[in-house]
Amino acid sequence: MDLLLILTYAAICWTIFKVFRIPVNQWTLATAVLGGIFLIAGLLLIMSYNHPYSSDARIYFTSAPVIPTVGGQVVEVPVQPNTPLKKGDVLFRIDPRPYQFTVDQKQAALAEAKQAVLQLKAALDGANSAVAGAEASRDRALQSFQRVEQSNENAKASGRAAVYSELEVDNRRGIYLTAEAAADTARAQAMQAQLAYEAEINGTNPTVARLEAELGNAEYELDQTTVRAPSDGYVTQVFLRPGMMANPLPLRPVMVFINNEDRMLGAAFIQNSLQRVRVGDEAEVAFKAVPGRIFKARVEQVIDVMAQGQLQPSGALIDPQSPERLPPGQTLASIKVLDNTDEYQLPGGVVASVAVYTDHWHHVAVLRKVLLRMSSWMNFVFLEH
Repeated sequence: MDLLLILTYAAICWTIFKVFRIPVNQWTLATAVLGGIFLIAGLLLIMSYNHPYSSDARIYFTSAPVIPTVGGQVVEVPVQPNTPLKKGDVLFRIDPRPYQFTVDQKQAALAEAKQAVLQLKAALDGANSAVAGAEASRDRALQSFQRVEQSNENAKASGRAAVYSELEVDNRRGIYLTAEAAADTARAQAMQAQLAYEAEINGTNPTVARLEAELGNAEYELDQTTVRAPSDGYVTQVFLRPGMMANPLPLRPVMVFINNEDRMLGAAFIQNSLQRVRVGDEAEVAFKAVPGRIFKARVEQVIDVMAQGQLQPSGALIDPQSPERLPPGQTLASIKVLDNTDEYQLPGGVVASVAVYTDHWHHVAVLRKVLLRMSSWMNFVFLEH
């Protein structure tokens, strides 16, 4: 940009010297040179502070490495390179049979576990019936023992001989105590059956809950054998073929997905050029790939962090005197192009020049616009490498 100003000023001086026939001597040349130095320096300072310019702008985009969640042999790759895709479109498929077998096994085990729950219910009902039968037997034994014991007490009270012998009374007492013990055993077994049947996790039998979780995981892995587009975009450079192996580990992508939704024109400015730039300021963009064309734009965001200042956890402290410390770095601003660019080939990563026009010294912005257009015209001249 400064070279264009110098060349323009030199052309104006040459024209003035020729038109007005000014003699060329040490005084006129010194005046022209010193005047040009002060004039150009002043214009550059005013433009740099109030209408910053960046020749380091490019379209940034996000690329997503495609790594399968499950591993296996690739059986189908229906995607075509550089073909527009919608979110959910199939990229490739992994052989689903091993995962389908696992799903079938988990479904059979779950059905068996649910059947076992019904068996536990039947066992509980049987245990409760056994308790009822044991308690009925105990009650009969108790009544028989009490009747024998009461008959002997009545005979003794009336002065008569005991109706039943002591051996008979002890026998009836033993039968009752045995029945009582059997009832206690039946109740314990019923409690055990009840605990086994009523054991729940969130209202579900533990075995059934575990198998349902395992089945859900198996169904998820089966679904992941079909790898789909994470968003709208396209896949470039498809080298994956059926018969190849795709595995989640090691983390080695099998293709790269380009997202259409996250494109951004970012312009890098030196740090003291953005003090007067605000969101919404007018801007103009000149793409190197579109010589002679200026696109209207505006400042969408001034990103408030730079890569040179980021810190990540490590075992070293910050060393300001380190010989490996990074340079000051540049500030990145997001620029939104307002004109339609669909008719031009502007792939992600294409470079551009950006000029921002603030509300300060707005009359000087005309010079910045002229210089930007001159810079854009110079893009017509290029050499192939």
